[in-house]
Amino acid sequence: MRYKNTIGAVFWSSMLGIILEFLLFNSLGRASGMERLIVDRANTIEHFVASEIEKGHLPNKLISEKSPYLLQHAFNPVHWHPWGEEAFSIAVKDDKPIFLSIGYSTCHWCHVMEKESFENPEIAAILNKYFISIKVDREERPDLDQVYMAVTQAMAGSGGWPMSVFLTPELLPFYAGTYFPPEPKYGRPGLPELLNSIHNAWQLDKKTIVDKAGSIVKQLSELENRAPVEGYVLNDFAIEAARQFKGSYDSEYGGFGSSPKFPRPVVFSFLFRHGQKNNDQRLIDMGLETIRNMAHGGMYDHLGGGFHRYSVDRYWRVPHFEKMLYDQALLAVSALEAYQISKDSFFADLATDTIDFVLREMTSADGAFYSALDADSPVPENPEVKSEGAFYLWSHDEISATLSPVSARVFSYRYGVLPEGNTLDDPHGDFGVKNVLFAAHTQSQTATKFALSEIETATLLNDAKVLLDQKRNQRPHPHLDDKILASWNGLMVSALAKGAVILDNQHYLEAANKAAKFLQNTMINIATKQIFHRYRDGEAGIAGQLDDYAFVCQGFIDLYEATFNPQWLVLAKMLTETQLEQFADNAAGGFFESSGVDSSVILKMKTDYDGAEPAGNSVSALNLLRLGQIFDSKYTEIAEKAVRSFSGVLKAGASAMPQMLAAVDFMESKPLQIIIAGNLEALDTKVMQKTVATYFLPNKVLLSAGGKEFPAALQKLPDYWEAMTMVDGKATAYICKELACQPPTNDPVQLEAILSVK
Repeated sequence: MRYKNTIGAVFWSSMLGIILEFLLFNSLGRASGMERLIVDRANTIEHFVASEIEKGHLPNKLISEKSPYLLQHAFNPVHWHPWGEEAFSIAVKDDKPIFLSIGYSTCHWCHVMEKESFENPEIAAILNKYFISIKVDREERPDLDQVYMAVTQAMAGSGGWPMSVFLTPELLPFYAGTYFPPEPKYGRPGLPELLNSIHNAWQLDKKTIVDKAGSIVKQLSELENRAPVEGYVLNDFAIEAARQFKGSYDSEYGGFGSSPKFPRPVVFSFLFRHGQKNNDQRLIDMGLETIRNMAHGGMYDHLGGGFHRYSVDRYWRVPHFEKMLYDQALLAVSALEAYQISKDSFFADLATDTIDFVLREMTSADGAFYSALDADSPVPENPEVKSEGAFYLWSHDEISATLSPVSARVFSYRYGVLPEGNTLDDPHGDFGVKNVLFAAHTQSQTATKFALSEIETATLLNDAKVLLDQKRNQRPHPHLDDKILASWNGLMVSALAKGAVILDNQHYLEAANKAAKFLQNTMINIATKQIFHRYRDGEAGIAGQLDDYAFVCQGFIDLYEATFNPQWLVLAKMLTETQLEQFADNAAGGFFESSGVDSSVILKMKTDYDGAEPAGNSVSALNLLRLGQIFDSKYTEIAEKAVRSFSGVLKAGASAMPQMLAAVDFMESKPLQIIIAGNLEALDTKVMQKTVATYFLPNKVLLSAGGKEFPAALQKLPDYWEAMTMVDGKATAYICKELACQPPTNDPVQLEAILSVK
């Protein structure tokens, strides 16, 4: 998205043509056993390493790393190096280009390229002879991933993982792509052919390559320093984004565009806000129906809960089977907001099942959250072979063998199970006669079909799910990437905090507190006021990046609103101050993704796209606006400058940053301050909190009138808060806008009446 402009397109088309011509011319390509399950998964990488050593296999330099992805490659015949000075120095000394491979441990095509090429001794020999090979886990180093993904998208016209980038010894990129097969196919050169071509080009005319690499970085830097546009109305961007989403909406199946279809929760965030603000029910319905169709499709796990990464087809039916923590967190929040705005319990149930899946299958003993579950797993009939979706797919015969004849017929009708299989789109030819479970018919249709009552049908289907889930848990499980990322844990804290109040679920509140305390005690250095990005195997490491500060800060603010515990506001404010010191672009506004301390990151960039995850700048803008309503108007001013710094991006394509437009909506509205005075553990205080949570009120801050009970760090709160006290000894709500407050109320019914007025 970043480079879809005329100047950039002409430059990159020309540059790619020059490099390709030069290279080719000079080369003559749920249930029971879950505790055991988590322990087994957590030990997968360690078991793999131990078994490889036991076989007498010698590791490469990745063996000392913490990343599961890097450890997966530690026994490749490729002489891999981790990113660092040792590899850079060897490249300079030996005058060899660098082959940089970026991926992550649950990436299907990363597994394919490893098996086909990096485990191939002949291909490894070429890499070892002519290149210095470096492996990077994109989830550990999103700063590096962002830089080289920008290069790859510009050069190849698209991006993805595995990412394959060729660098000079000074780390400047000169050629890039994604997956390369071992021999020419899919319209791509074979990897050996490509490696030999690049080696020959390096030997014949290194200066040309180095010069072009310098030009590439210069062009990237210029694109990063675009000035904001003048003479615009921010709300016009929101209107244009709404028009664009309406134009690309699939009115038959939900979602935007055709296939593949990706969940993009930031879009729901925008649709609900802009739709409610402008009484545009169509926008709201677009969001509701997309979430509903995703949940009905095979992209949702109908046995275990949780969403897969994306759908390969238009219908949300056949997924790419990996499960990412950030998808669960963000889509749970989308479902919660859908419930608030629609009052439809379907969305409350969806949020519950999604959160429960994470707590059951992706949670450490310390209460923190693991990163991802792999798409691939061993085939039950042949555990030596791994295949995508093997854990989740069912044959008609397996269903019939597990359930009674009546249950099998009813379940198969409800969830689309066919003897010949139902996977119309089979991207890798792996599925055969297997079935993806999806809601082919409604429960009511199923009841009518089999002349059953609704209660009989629901009971039969639930019992069948339990039996099938137990059967499925006997299969080999997908690999669990058990590293803990601060950023994604921050997103999950937000989901739990919101779910706790909206769904009135104390268990979720306990889980949110436990995860937040893990972040506080393990991943935040209180003395330096800095956060670590990654924790694994007893070690917190890697300097925190923008998303870590932004997402954790958001999580702490949301947790404060759920608990009224002021320590979370103290920490949110502290992290925000560190973020301002380390990442702020004081000249142009907004925030860089990395601090610039690491000189091996050749560009300081700003993410200008709200994708599967929101951009750190979008979340930061909203955090600052919320903190500005609580503490100091300086935060509001910084937020406004940050928003305006992206006006050029919004003008070029408003739908690129829907989460930033949510910040615009907050900034240009008159946010509510809702202050509840009451004893924090008292039932009447919780009733008032629950009443507020019933309503979709995105542009509000919810606070407790703490007065002198607040820590010293929060004593600069407005003086009038001390006057906000309980009336008649009952929890009392004060609703204010622009410092003008309505009469206080201690009656939940009256509070509902006030909040229901739009």
